[in-house]
Amino acid sequence: MEARAKLKYARLSPRKARLVVDMVRGKAIQEALNTLKFSPQKAAGIVAGVVSSAVANAEQKGVSDIDRLMVKTIFVDQGPVLKRFMPRAQGRATKIRKPTSHITVVLGEK
Repeated sequence: MEARAKLKYARLSPRKARLVVDMVRGKAIQEALNTLKFSPQKAAGIVAGVVSSAVANAEQKGVSDIDRLMVKTIFVDQGPVLKRFMPRAQGRATKIRKPTSHITVVLGEK
């Protein structure tokens, strides 16, 4: 049985989030959460929240043994980019891009 969770519009660059997501792909739930807990990146806390949400969804579905769950699929898609301008010298302006991400986690049994 599969359980999934999705976080949309996370204010986080997809490129940076993919580095964190690659660390936990294919691992058992407890090992993945421990890896994310001790990782210093900002994305680690956000991804840990999505993984724990997927575990809660699995409990609601009635999975027999939570300890047998593993991260079957996890990926990060690019969301919309917030575009802002910053004033610069001599009347100029520069673009500031604030990217967003969509994080999807699918848990499966071993």
